[in-house]
Amino acid sequence: MGSNGTARSRSRARAATRTKRRSRYLQTPGWLTPAAARAELSPDTTPVQFADCLQGLQSQNLEVESGDFVVLRRDGLIAYQLAVVVDDELQGITDVVRGIDLMDSTPRQIWLQRLLGYSTPGYCHLPVAINERGQKLSKSHGAPPIPLDDPADVLVSALEMLRQEPPDELKTATLQDVWQWAAENWDIEVLTGMTDIPTPENRLR
Repeated sequence: MGSNGTARSRSRARAATRTKRRSRYLQTPGWLTPAAARAELSPDTTPVQFADCLQGLQSQNLEVESGDFVVLRRDGLIAYQLAVVVDDELQGITDVVRGIDLMDSTPRQIWLQRLLGYSTPGYCHLPVAINERGQKLSKSHGAPPIPLDDPADVLVSALEMLRQEPPDELKTATLQDVWQWAAENWDIEVLTGMTDIPTPENRLR
């Protein structure tokens, strides 16, 4: 009698443990998959505003335009939005310069920065190069790789696309000279308000 009672108690304990474990998982066909963790946004969440150095004042109502977003993936890895926020803070990043295709993520990152008590860096979103169909140049859209046989010429082409007006003689200069000219003459203001740059057939191909 005592042994049966002990066995039943152990059985109930194991069942309770299994129930607790299951509560941490989502059931999918044939698998028990860990649940992703999301940042929950309430209807009264204040719109996030920030001044972009090229694109001007930006504002986004996260609850309406973004909604709850993943911060911990089902595979246990930290999701991009949270990872980049923590990484920037730990590295002491003061300014973020990146493509405009990532600007939509910025309000979520600023919201997380404020939630965690982190500082907010300055943001500058550059226009992206697009093909004749208006698609961003990328491997997924069939863009060929950048040729590596003459990196100085490719860099000069990139400077021309970015409206930097490099002199003709720079096309025959060394790579070091091209970088030096770019650093000394870079003018980001000529890109103000631009969201994309068409790619001529003879550029970056």
